[in-house]
Amino acid sequence: MAWNEPGGGNQHDPWSSGGRRGGNSGGDRGGNGGNNGGNNGGNNGGNNQGPPDLDEALKKFQDKLNGMLGGGKKGGGKGGDGKGGGKPRNSLALPGLLVVVALAIWAASGFYLVDQSERGVVLRFGEFQGIVDPGLQWNPPLIDDVRMVNVTRVRSVAQTQSMLTRDENIVEVEISAQYQVSNPRDFVLNVRDPGLSIENALDSALRHVVGGTDMIDILTSGREILGSSVASRLQTYLDAYGAGIRLQTINIESTSAPAPVIDAFDDVIRAREDRQRTINEGMAYANAIIPAAQGQAQRVVEQGQGYRESVVAEAQGQANRFNALLTEYRNSPAIMRERMYLDAIEEVFGSTPKVLLDISENAPLMYLPLDQMRGSASSGSGSSASSSSSNNSSEAIDPRVLDSLRTSQGGTSSSSTSSIRREGR
Repeated sequence: MAWNEPGGGNQHDPWSSGGRRGGNSGGDRGGNGGNNGGNNGGNNGGNNQGPPDLDEALKKFQDKLNGMLGGGKKGGGKGGDGKGGGKPRNSLALPGLLVVVALAIWAASGFYLVDQSERGVVLRFGEFQGIVDPGLQWNPPLIDDVRMVNVTRVRSVAQTQSMLTRDENIVEVEISAQYQVSNPRDFVLNVRDPGLSIENALDSALRHVVGGTDMIDILTSGREILGSSVASRLQTYLDAYGAGIRLQTINIESTSAPAPVIDAFDDVIRAREDRQRTINEGMAYANAIIPAAQGQAQRVVEQGQGYRESVVAEAQGQANRFNALLTEYRNSPAIMRERMYLDAIEEVFGSTPKVLLDISENAPLMYLPLDQMRGSASSGSGSSASSSSSNNSSEAIDPRVLDSLRTSQGGTSSSSTSSIRREGR
C-alpha cells in the first residue's frame, strides 16, 4: 500500500522524521470521522518539514466550510469511537454567503470611467438624476442607467433637395450642416432620434427660405444670404424642440437648375449679366457727364453773379463820381465845364487813329504825326519805327491836307501866320 493512501498501514511521511502517527490523534477528531481523523492526526503529529499535501489542504478547507455551515460528516475512524457526531447544519448560511458574494459582484460592477470628451446622463428607473463629469464614477447597477454623450464631436448632416422658388421655378440645392451637443440631458431625453429630427428641421427651414426667394438670387448672389437665413431658422427650430443641439455652420454646397432646362437658365443668366453690365456702363457715363455739367452750370452762375456785382459796383462808382463832380461844379462852374469838355474830347478821340486839323486857306501847315508817334511809342521799335512812320506819313494824311500844303508852299511867305491848332481844338 502506498505511503499516502488514506487508511493504509504505512503512515510514514518520506519527508518527515517522526514515527507512526494515527491512532491517538484520530480518536480526538472522531467527531468528523474515524478515517479522516486518523489521517489528519497522523499528519499533524510529527515534525513535517516537507511540502504541503494538496489533498490535506483541500480537506482542511472542506472542514472549515462545513464548520461555517454548521454540519459535519458522520462516521468513525480508527482512532475514534465510531460514533462521532456534528453540529446541526444552518439552512440560512449558504444563501447568506451567496448573497454576500452577489452583493460584492454587484458593487464592483458599478464602477465606470467617463472620458474627457463625454458626459454621462444618469437615469434612475428612467427618471433623470444628473449629469456626471469625466473621471471614475460609480452608480448602482441595475438601478441607474448611465448614457454617455460625446459633447465635443462635431456631427454633420447633408441633404440634396429639389424645391420651388418664389417665382415658380424649380431649383436643386445641396446643403450640409455641422452641429454639436450643447445640453446632454435634452439631447438624450427630449428627442428620440436627434439625427432624424435635425434632418427634418433642416429640410423644413431650407424649403421655407427657398420658397420666399427668387431663383436668380439663389443661383447667383443670394447664396450667402440663403445660408445665413437657413442657419437662423434651423437654430430656432432646434431650440423650440429642446433638442440640446448647437448649430455650428451651414454650407450651401451647390445650387443649380434642373438638368433638362439648365442650358436655358444659363442663357437667361448671361442675358441678365449683359443687362447689368450695360446698366453699369450707363451709370458710369452719367457719373462722368453730370458732374461736368453741374460744374459748368455753376461756373455760369458764378460768372453772372460776378458780372452783376461788377456792374452794380461800377454804377455805384459812377454815381459817387457824379456826386463829387456836382459838388465841385457848384463851386466853380466854368472850370468844371472846361475840364469836363476836355475829358470828353480825350475819351472820344483817344481811341481813334485819325488826326483832325483846323487850318485856313493859304496858311502854312506844319503837321506833326501824333498818331504815328503814338503807335511807334507803343510798339517800342526805336529808330526803325520813326523812319517807317516818316515814310508812311503821307499815306496817313488826308489828300486835301496835302493839296493845302502844296498851295501854301507856292504862295508868299509873308502870308498870315499859320493857325496850328492842337489836337482836339
